[in-house]
Amino acid sequence: MSLATRTLLSIMMFLQFFIWGAWYVTAPNYLGTIGFGAEDFGWTYSVGPIAGMITPFFVGMIADRFFAAQRVLGVMHLLGAGLMFWATQKMAGGGSPSEINWIFFGYMLTFFPTLALTNTLAMKNMSDPEKEFPGIRVLGTIGWIAAGLALSWLGFEKGINMFYLTAGAAAALGVFSFMLPNTPPENGGKVTFRQILGLDALVLLKDRSYLTFIIASTLICIPLAFYYQITSRIVEMSGLPIGQTMSYGQMSEIFFMIVMPFFFARLGVKWMLAVGMLAWVGRYALFAMGAPDEVRWMIITGIVLHGICYDFFFVTGQIYTDKAAAKPIRAQAQGLLVFFTLGLGMFIGAQIAGKVEGQHTPDNTKLITMAENEDQKQRLTASLGDDKAAETMKHWGELPSINDDMVSVNNEIIALNELGNKELATVGLMQTDGNFTTLPNAIAGLNKSKSTRLKELETNQAALNEEKKARRTSELRAMEWKPIWGKPAIFAGVVMLLFVAVFRENTSSNPDKSDDEATDGNERDSVN
Repeated sequence: MSLATRTLLSIMMFLQFFIWGAWYVTAPNYLGTIGFGAEDFGWTYSVGPIAGMITPFFVGMIADRFFAAQRVLGVMHLLGAGLMFWATQKMAGGGSPSEINWIFFGYMLTFFPTLALTNTLAMKNMSDPEKEFPGIRVLGTIGWIAAGLALSWLGFEKGINMFYLTAGAAAALGVFSFMLPNTPPENGGKVTFRQILGLDALVLLKDRSYLTFIIASTLICIPLAFYYQITSRIVEMSGLPIGQTMSYGQMSEIFFMIVMPFFFARLGVKWMLAVGMLAWVGRYALFAMGAPDEVRWMIITGIVLHGICYDFFFVTGQIYTDKAAAKPIRAQAQGLLVFFTLGLGMFIGAQIAGKVEGQHTPDNTKLITMAENEDQKQRLTASLGDDKAAETMKHWGELPSINDDMVSVNNEIIALNELGNKELATVGLMQTDGNFTTLPNAIAGLNKSKSTRLKELETNQAALNEEKKARRTSELRAMEWKPIWGKPAIFAGVVMLLFVAVFRENTSSNPDKSDDEATDGNERDSVN
């Protein structure tokens, strides 16, 4: 592979994961200030997994052999940039959470197929993928880290600008994709509907070991949704830079990727997977203990464990799947793994995380009660000190009224924006007693009043948003963090123990090797 090709592919991989890291884990820190509740977040983080389950259809369309990979990549990212920009307009214009989530769904349908496309495009332009791909793929991890650092340094981690940054990066990669090495469609055989759906890979589930692995992988991805969906808010509550702190997980991922071969040779598949699961348990336990009292080292350690969680479990799982599958169905097998983990498991997890968060997030009425509760004050004083405790309790009492004011302002803005010329003409006729001569002046006056009032409301809306942001930490302190993180910790622990008890690593020979040996044997027989 030439230096020019390596450079182009590295930039591609960097931007691919920069886009994802620019918004995915920090989105709740802004969306929570514009009316998103726990169940809304559940759907925000469900649309990606749903897209992950539908993605094989898109991959099948690419495998249909009609379009060059770099052109498809470019079109997908340009569409994604447009959808993300549309989402920002909805956010700025007072769009409802359900409307915004539907746009997110459209965006993820364009983004998820590009994860496979970038890998395919890179490998097809390599002479030795096993040696060359890791050096290219690591730029993706660096891209995610760069996105997190950029969010913190630019001050975008709690504002709408993170989504503008995402849209801009997607547009940049969309244009850049057309400069990538030409990767034309293969002139291979006809692609069947069965192959597109990856149904040939289902044969792997007949193997008890692999079936156990798939079930465990699906189940362990349920608590994983809690990490992506909720972690950034405990980081915000503790006063740490959100984007920068969340990127520590990807930094550790690079380190553990380097040392992984050392551990793999000594632990084998079963115990590599078990250690990965154990890291998940440890991460959630640290959050459960550290979040209520804002113990920073516990929160940071839980994030840094991401390297073990991801590398020891996901990468090991990919290697195990590659070895378990016969050569003709390896691509389908990897798609099957993604379907069950990042698709089904994460979808179930996102829904459960939304419901668990909702159960342990006080509503407006409860906040007022908590603000008047002496036991709550003593608890906060013990962990936060007198001044912070007093400020937090004061804000708890004020937050409901701020939320009500925000709703009233948003409703009035929506109502005014829905007033068109027809409605204004009707009001004007009433004001002029049906005098059509003076009607134009009346309509002009109404339009001017409408414009003036909208500006006043937008100013009030901005002020209320800033006031809400200023009280965001106090609102987060009202959440019951121990059960929010304790439940996924217990669940992950149970899954790990069951996996260790049931899983038996299949020591049979690789399917390809068996086929090759059989072929060699037949050749020897024919020679004799």
